[in-house]
Amino acid sequence: MGTGLAIVSDERGDTLSILSPDLKLLRTIETCARPRGVHFSADHSSFYVGCADDDTIAIYDTASLELTGRIRGVPAPETFDLHPDGRRLIVSNEEDATASVIDIDTGELLAEYLTGEEPEGVQVTPDGRLVFVASEAANLVHVIDLEADAVIADILVDTRPRRFALTPDGKELWVSAELAGIVDIIDVETLKLVGDVTFLPTGFRAEQVTPVDLEISADGQRAYVALGRANHVAVVDVPKRKVIDYVLVGSRAWGLALTADQSRLYVANGLSDDVTVIDTRSLRALTSIPVGRVPYDILIDDR
Repeated sequence: MGTGLAIVSDERGDTLSILSPDLKLLRTIETCARPRGVHFSADHSSFYVGCADDDTIAIYDTASLELTGRIRGVPAPETFDLHPDGRRLIVSNEEDATASVIDIDTGELLAEYLTGEEPEGVQVTPDGRLVFVASEAANLVHVIDLEADAVIADILVDTRPRRFALTPDGKELWVSAELAGIVDIIDVETLKLVGDVTFLPTGFRAEQVTPVDLEISADGQRAYVALGRANHVAVVDVPKRKVIDYVLVGSRAWGLALTADQSRLYVANGLSDDVTVIDTRSLRALTSIPVGRVPYDILIDDR
């Protein structure tokens, strides 16, 4: 079941904040320059940290939290996804307008694909064939076919796409459009837009709603969307594509992570420097835990 620890990357603190299962700040680890995306290895024995200002991906042992290696020469890594083979990371290189494929064991650059400016979100399909990359500045979702070794489609979405979530059946890809205040929905088979969800918590103007991260529950019934400067997480009925509730969290809700049993949702609040933990049954915040400066992304070691 893992350690139960939550690992938070603190983008401006150059630290990792480690939260205990009883929702306390256990320790703070000095890490690399501007840590952003984090991801477990296939067996969760290690985790990777994108060091955006060091052009490096740092590798940590999950049990000991010790640094065990570095993959150097990865330009401005922001976020990444692990290929189902467990051997490749697909990385968005923000400053270079590329997505790169890295061999984890050797650090070798296996492939590189041009994207629009400021790529961020990366999502690999469960069969390992397609990779989706969001270009914030170009308002595009690029579709890379790894078997064909080519970008096969550029899907125009709403303004400033950021992050992705796949439905459990792999049929729909949800992408947050930060400056449009919505989530666009892409049919994975046809690569066409098939719907969207809009957000507007009470008391906020449309321009304050800036969705970034999103998670879809294991049963495919709920989506959780961090609404950025609207300081809420939206709860969405996935089949109906309708908002069913908003949960107040900290300032500039950004990164999200669900526990393995789906009972808790962790929310990184980038401007209040804390992590809010939501009980997903009651849809109420249990607590907010102070962490380092500008928390960005979260991992939970409970699988």
